Amino acid sequence: MSIQPKHHLDFADWLAAERTLDQGRTEYLNGEVFAMAGGSEGHNLICGNVLRELGNHFKGRPCYVYTSDMKVRVESAKLGAYPDVMATCGERQFLDDRRDVITNPALIVEVLSDSTEAYDRGDKFAYYRSIPSLRAYLLLSQQRVSAELFLRQPSGDWLLSVYTDPSDLIPLAALDTELSLAEVYDKVEFAADH
Repeated sequence: MSIQPKHHLDFADWLAAERTLDQGRTEYLNGEVFAMAGGSEGHNLICGNVLRELGNHFKGRPCYVYTSDMKVRVESAKLGAYPDVMATCGERQFLDDRRDVITNPALIVEVLSDSTEAYDRGDKFAYYRSIPSLRAYLLLSQQRVSAELFLRQPSGDWLLSVYTDPSDLIPLAALDTELSLAEVYDKVEFAADH
């Protein structure tokens, strides 16, 4: 996320402008609009792999997986964002009839980059935690094979599990599935210095 906001808007004005953009994306946070950077090859491969794997697991089930073209609205945080991947099972809730803003994801996945890692781990996760339907938040490194899964417990607390072995399976109980870490990182090449 860019450090400098572009300008101040209310959510409805931001959403109307965002829906007319033909290139580039922004995120909305409490009246401020932030330009979003494009992703690297590794970022795109990881997102595509997660999307494919979840899509395959969801065949024949009332579950849905969304790319980063789908927005999420976090009303309590006054946030409009584009998670890298989102998924939900059962009834989907949309902001309006355009069906391009979901309000009840069960899983949000963010692929970490140098420019967004602190935000994805910190404030953004705090905003996402206020979504009542959210059960799992998955952070994926593009520097090495590493997945950090935060699961909402019945108490409301979040439990962290870390997966670093390519043979690991990431349990996504809220979606009644799991992700193979080897499949998540299929064809991803890492820089030699990491």
